[in-house]
Amino acid sequence: MTYITKPQLHHPALARNALGYTRRDYEGSVSTLCAGCGHDSISAAIIQAVYELELPPHRIAKLSGIGCSSKTPDYFLGNSHGFNTVHGRMPSVLTGANLANKDLVYLGVSGDGDSASIGLGQFAHAMRRGVNMVYIVENNGVYGLTKGQFSATSDKGSKSKRGVVNHDAGIDLVSMALTLGATFVARSFSGDKDQLTPLIKAGLMHRGAAFIDCISPCVQFNNHAGSTKSFDYVREHNEAVNRLEVITPRAPIHVDYAPGETVQVAQHDGSILSLHKLAELYDPSDRAAALGFLQSKQTAGEIVTGLLYVDPDAGDLHEALNTVDTPLNALAERELVPGAAALETINAGLR
Repeated sequence: MTYITKPQLHHPALARNALGYTRRDYEGSVSTLCAGCGHDSISAAIIQAVYELELPPHRIAKLSGIGCSSKTPDYFLGNSHGFNTVHGRMPSVLTGANLANKDLVYLGVSGDGDSASIGLGQFAHAMRRGVNMVYIVENNGVYGLTKGQFSATSDKGSKSKRGVVNHDAGIDLVSMALTLGATFVARSFSGDKDQLTPLIKAGLMHRGAAFIDCISPCVQFNNHAGSTKSFDYVREHNEAVNRLEVITPRAPIHVDYAPGETVQVAQHDGSILSLHKLAELYDPSDRAAALGFLQSKQTAGEIVTGLLYVDPDAGDLHEALNTVDTPLNALAERELVPGAAALETINAGLR
C-alpha cells in the first residue's frame, strides 16, 4: 500500500507543539522499506525529536547519499529542504550548503555502506572540520539494496545470508569519530526510542559535528534458514513463469533496559546483539576515556550505546573560518565583490 498518499487532513484533537504543528506535520511519504525495518524506527525518532524541539520544518535541511538508509529522508520532514546526493558525497554537499546558509538546521542521514566505504573520506573531513550538523548513520552491516553483501562495518567472522564468512575487520565509526575530533559522539539502537530520541534532540541542539551511529537490523538479509516463507525458499520452489522476490513482514525489534545494564537482543536471523547502555554516572566529557571504554567493551563482545562524548564549548566550521554573521546566500554583490583595493589588501597580507 506504499503507493497511497497520506491524507492531508488532521484530526482536530491531535496534540500540537508551541508552533501549532502536530506530529503529522513532521512526517513524510509512506515508507517503502521492508516491514519491520529498523530504519523506519529511526525515522519515527527523528520525527518525535523535531516535534518536541518545536523546530519549524522549513528551517531544517536534510541530506542523504545512496542506500536504504538514504531513502529514509523521504519518509520524514516532508515540508523541509531536502537533497539526495550521489553515493558517499552527502558530507561535502552538506558542508557547502551549511557554508552558504548557516541559519538552517542540518541533518545528514547515511548508511554504513555510504559512510564507511565510498564515503569514508567525506565522513572523516566533516567530523574533523566541525561542520554544524547531525550526522546519523543507520548501521545494519549489509548492502541491502544490492542483496546483502558485507559492508565495511560488518564484524570479522560474521556470516552472510548465504553462509559466506567475513574475513575483514569491521570499521567502528564511533571510534573514528572520536579520533577525528567530533564534538558529540553517540551510539544507539533503532529499537530503543527512549534513548534514541533524546540523543537526536541533543545532537540537533549541539554546535559542531554531532555524530550518532544507530544499529538498525535488516529484516531481509538477517533472514533465517529453514523458513518456508524465506526469500531463498520461495525462489527455489518458484515455478519459472516469473521470478519472485518475497519479503516476509516482520515485527520491529524493540528493547527497553536501564542505564548501566547489558541486554541480549535476538535478531531476525537468530543471532544475538549484546547492547550495553552507559551508566548514568558515566562522564562523557573525557575523549580518551571514551575511547578506552569502547575498546574494553568491544573486547567483551558488547556494543556500547548512549552519549559517549560531548564538548559543550565546541565551535563549528563558521567560527573556524571567521565567516560573517549574515549567511553567504543573503550577501549583496557589494559585500561579495568589494573591489580591487580590497583584493590587493588581502594579497599583501599573504606576501
